Amino acid sequence: MIVFSGLDGAGKSTQINVLIDFYQNKRKRVYYFWSRGGYTPGMLLLKALLRKAGSNIIPEKSGESIERDKIFKNSRIQKAWITLAIIDLIFYYGIWLRYKCINNIVICDRYLVDTQIDFERNFSGLDLQRLFLWKLLVRIAPKPDLYFLLMITPKESVKRSILKNEPFPDSLDTLNFRYEKYDSISLQEGKIIRVDCSAEVDVVAEFIMSRLR
Repeated sequence: MIVFSGLDGAGKSTQINVLIDFYQNKRKRVYYFWSRGGYTPGMLLLKALLRKAGSNIIPEKSGESIERDKIFKNSRIQKAWITLAIIDLIFYYGIWLRYKCINNIVICDRYLVDTQIDFERNFSGLDLQRLFLWKLLVRIAPKPDLYFLLMITPKESVKRSILKNEPFPDSLDTLNFRYEKYDSISLQEGKIIRVDCSAEVDVVAEFIMSRLR
C-alpha cells in the first residue's frame, strides 16, 4: 500500500500514473484508490439524495462557498455531517480498502492526513483527535508501507490549478492552512517521505522510485 498526499497541483496524479505504469509493466495487480472525507461513495449518494429532495442542510454545489460556511455554522448539522462522514470512512477503509489490499498493490490518492486537514479547516474549533469515531477510524485503517507527501508552495499550487483549469480550486488562505498542516504533520510522523515537487517531473519520479527500490 502506497499513499500520496499533498497540495493540489503538486503532481500526485502524474506520479501515481507513472507508478501504475511501472507495476503494470511488471504484470503486477494494481488498484487505484481515491478518497477524501465527505466524498466517499456513501456520502456522495447521501448528498445527491438530499440535493434532489431540495434539502437546505447541504450546499447546492461542492467546494468552498459562503453558503457552505453558513450551513456548517449550525453545530447540529456540523456534528451530524462529521459523524456520517467518519462512519462511511470506517467502512470504506476498514472493509473495502483492506479487501483490495489482499491481492493488489494499492496506490492511494489522498488518505487520513488529507481528511484530517479538511475537517480541521472546514470545522474550526473541532478537536478531531478526541472523537471516538475518529480514533476508531485511525485504528482500523490499513497502515501504508510507503507514504509520500508531495510538497509545493501555496502560490505554486494556485498557478498550477489555473493551468489545469481546476473546477473547485482552494483559496490561497486554505492552501496556506493546508501547507502549514502538512508541514507540521510530516515533521511529527517520521514515516512520511517529503518530496520537493518544484523539481522536474522526471526528477521527482526517480526520487520516488529510488525509495521504492
